[in-house]
Parts: sequence; structure tokens; C-alpha cells
Amino acid sequence: MYTEELLSVIPIKEVIGQLPNVIKDISVDSRSVQPKSLFICIKGYTVDGHDFAQQAVDAGATVVVTEKPLALEGQVAQVVVQNTDKVLGLLAAKFFDYPSQDITMIGVTGTNGKTSVAGIIHHMLVGMGEKSAISGTIGFNLNGVLYETSNTTSDALNTQQMILRAKMEGCRAMVMEVSSHGLSLGRLAGVDFDVAVFTNLTHDHLDFHGTIEEYGHAKGLLFSQLGQDLTKNKNVVLNADDPWSEKYAMMTPYPVWTYGLKNDALFRAENCQYQDGVTTFDMITPEGKFPIMMKLLGEFNVYNVLAATAVFYSQGFPMEVIVEQIEDLEPIRGRMQRVHTDLPIQIFIDYAHTPDAIEKAIDAALPYKGPDNKLIFLIGTGGNRDKSKRPSMGEKASKADYVVLTTDDPRFEDYDSITGDMAKGMLHENYACIGDRAEAVRHAVSIAEPGDIILFAGKGHEDFQIIGDKKYPHSDAEIAIEAAKLKFVK
Repeated sequence: MYTEELLSVIPIKEVIGQLPNVIKDISVDSRSVQPKSLFICIKGYTVDGHDFAQQAVDAGATVVVTEKPLALEGQVAQVVVQNTDKVLGLLAAKFFDYPSQDITMIGVTGTNGKTSVAGIIHHMLVGMGEKSAISGTIGFNLNGVLYETSNTTSDALNTQQMILRAKMEGCRAMVMEVSSHGLSLGRLAGVDFDVAVFTNLTHDHLDFHGTIEEYGHAKGLLFSQLGQDLTKNKNVVLNADDPWSEKYAMMTPYPVWTYGLKNDALFRAENCQYQDGVTTFDMITPEGKFPIMMKLLGEFNVYNVLAATAVFYSQGFPMEVIVEQIEDLEPIRGRMQRVHTDLPIQIFIDYAHTPDAIEKAIDAALPYKGPDNKLIFLIGTGGNRDKSKRPSMGEKASKADYVVLTTDDPRFEDYDSITGDMAKGMLHENYACIGDRAEAVRHAVSIAEPGDIILFAGKGHEDFQIIGDKKYPHSDAEIAIEAAKLKFVK
């Protein structure tokens, strides 16, 4: 792209040096710089891109976008701006020619359920024969090929690159998990969403946002940033049972589609029944009642499929097709997923890591527990993160018969600090604090008897633990199965 054309999206800037005629690539990582590229200095949590500008120039960058003049050697022009984070979004969208305008973009935000709702929508699209991409906690899935990403919502550059790849691969739609961090930090700049979905809002990430009000307002950016151009066919899907939905409905002029179980909504569920491996309910829709039988477990998954239904209905899909796809859905990996074995105990894994999600996960497992059996619940939380939610996590976990308090990704925090904070909220004495997660998993299995249920929460699909600043292999399911075989298989 011609350099002058690319830089035209930055209205206020100071140019130092001679600009090259063209730019062939954009990068925020000095290690991935290509010749004749533009390097943007981004200040991260642990590193500052300004410190790596010279490395970028040595690798071939001919333009450096910076927040301050730098002493750089070589043939390079500097573009000094006030905020490189903001400029990154402008440049990335321009460089890749605004790819989100050419495919249907569906954004899903909320404390819990983002991965499940996004995954359900993606799998239903594939089931209907549509090419689809999805990005979020699990990574970037493009037509069945999974690529790793570092955040739930990637930075603005990677986001635009992913959307372009989806467009080039012929995807009809792309579903994105939209985090509050991503919204607050401008990672969605230049993404033109067609459908915005809200799942729920509960206690989480207050170490970053400060208050629940600020956290809620950050989520609301997804709806307010849909814009005011009513010539575009955009839609909003909101959980009628969450009070924040009233605020979000006021943030957008576009049609609002509601779903829920308790309050009046366009898409509701009645007569919910939770049986062994099956959930059934009656779905009430603008076109009448539809009986549903699905393999997804728990009340929270009823909410999730209602949200997905509203998305598809808003896009003109027939209810009969939507219902058929719901009944064909397989459980989302790591989300209330039953681990099938021949062992005499039931093992479930889930991603629950907030007080609300813990409560819902336990409620989802309880119908499968016999009257004389135990529900053993293992829960951990991350180190060096929001500590204020930990006692409430312990309180909600107390609904289980026996609780194992452990860690998810301890990072640099002591085990006892993490488990001790959760223990402050425990409502009974039937629990153990074991910071080493692998040892905690084995302990949960050691106290299980035939017929018991063990629910391992907090890691879900993840196959690693972050200890210090390094990732180590870890799988709750693998460790649990190995321990259970030693105990029950003679």
C-alpha cells in the first residue's frame, strides 16, 4: 500500500525523516518484521515496543510509529502520534481494507458463556453447510483448522488479519468472543459487527476495571459502537434475565432480540428437564412452541442455545432449521463436558472460574447425582489476578458435598494465598486446600466412591498451567482418569 494513503487515516502526526513510497506489511512484534514494513510501538503490560524499535529497523522496517522521537540508526522514518494503541486500530483496518464489511460479523460478550455461545453459533453454521470462522478463548478456528491465539480478544492487528483470512477462505460469517479487556483497550477497532450478543454480567476482572459498574460499561461498548447507520441491517441479542440488558438496549438504535427463562422474552424456555446426558425443554418463539431435546447439559446451556437461536432468527433462518441444528449439537469442549469412561464414577470438566459460573456448574451436575452419592467439586483461580471474587467462589462451591480448593494458573502467587482466600467463603468444613493442581485432582479422585460425581472446574479445555511466567502441560481429565484407574480397576 502507498505509505501516504495508509498514513492518511492518522489526522494528527509528526513525520521525522523521509517516508518510503510503499508499505508491504504492518507489525507490532520486532521479531516478525519483514522488509519495507511499518512497525508500531505498543506499550504492553510487561514490555514496551519502543524499546524494540531499533531491532525492527534492523529487520527491515522503514517506518516506525511511536509516541516519542527515538534515536534510531538506519534508513527509517518516524511517525510520532499521541496514542499508538488507537493508531494501531486505524492503520490495521486501513491496511487490510476493512475486511469485516464483507462478511457477517457476530460478537459475543458477557462474563460467562462467551465461548459456549460463540461455539454453538459456529457449529450450527457449519451444520447448515456454511463456511465459518471463530476466534476466542480456544484460539482461531478457520474452516476446521485451529490456530493458537494469546488472548480471548486479539490485538487490533491480529484481529484484522484473522478477519481477512476468513474472508479470503470464503467464510460467510465470523464469530468472535469479545472480552471487556479487548473493548477497553481498543482491540476491536475497525471491526464492523452485524450482530452483538450479551450473555450475562457477574463478578470478574475487577482487578482491571475497578468496579462492577466500570466492568459493565466496558461490555456496553460492543453495543454502543455498532453505530447509528440505520441503512445497515444490524441486530442486538440480549439476556432478558440480566438487568444490564436494559442498559445495553438503550445504547443502540438497532432491533433488540431478547431471550431468557424467567422474564418475558421473545425466545423463552419452559418445562426444562435435565436427564442423564440429555436436556429437554419447550422453546417459546415468535413462531410458536418447539420441543427441544439436546445433548448440552444444564440450565446455562439452555440460555446459550436460546441466545444462538435469537442470532439465527435475526438473520432470517427458519425455526425448523435452527431446531434441527440445536438437536445435533455436541457438547462444547471443556464446557460442562462429560468425560466418558468405563469407571464407576462420573467425571465432568468445566471452565467455571467466577462465582456465578461455579453456582451454575454445580446446579448442572446435581441432577445426575444419586441420593446416596457425593458431588465432589474442584475449583481453582488464577494467581496475581482479581482477589476480591475468591471468598464468593468458595461460598458458591459450598453447595457441593466436598470441595477441593486449588489453583488454576498460580503465576507468581503462593498457593496458600490463593486457596486461603477462597477458603474464607466456605460454608462447611468438608473441603481441602491443595495448591498443586495435579495433586488436588488426585485427592478428589481418592475420596470418590462408586456412583460419585467429580466436577473439575476452572481449566476447561486448557491443557496447561501457568506457573511463574512459563506454561507447563496439565490435563485435569488425564490425571483424573489415571488416578481413577489405579483406584477402581483391579
